[in-house]
Amino acid sequence: MLLGTFAPKLDDKGRLVLPAKFWDEFSRGVVVTEGRDGCLYLYGQEEFETLYRRMSAQLDKLGQAGRDFIRRFLGGASQEVPDSQRRITIPPALREHAHLERELTVIGTGTHAEVWDTATLAAYTAQRSELSDADEEVIQGLF
Repeated sequence: MLLGTFAPKLDDKGRLVLPAKFWDEFSRGVVVTEGRDGCLYLYGQEEFETLYRRMSAQLDKLGQAGRDFIRRFLGGASQEVPDSQRRITIPPALREHAHLERELTVIGTGTHAEVWDTATLAAYTAQRSELSDADEEVIQGLF
C-alpha cells in the first residue's frame, strides 16, 4: 500500500527519484498517466494491469464518454522502468499536463501515488475544505 507524502525534486532531465517506501510497489515498473485535479498518477505495473482489466471488462457499459476517457488515460500513459538510483523519467507531455517544475510533492493514496507540482498542490489545497469538513460528507460512517 502506498502511503505518505514526500518532497522530491525533478532534475534537469525530467527524472523523479521514487520514494524508498514505494520501492516494493514500483521496482518492477511504473506507469505514469494523467491524474485528476492537475496531478499525475503513478501505478506499479501489476496494479495498473489490474486496473486495465477492470476497465476493459466495463468497456461496453461505459459508452462514448467512457471510451474517450480510456483513450486519454491509456493513450497518454508511459511505462517506465526505474534505474539503479530509483529514478524514472516523466515524459514532457505529462510534465506539461501537471505543470511540473522542480519542486514536487508525491502523495501515496493507497493503490497509486499522485505527483504534484508543489505550488500547484498548495493552490489546490487552499481551495478545498478542511479534512474535518470532508470526512462528514465523503467518508461518513467509516470511522
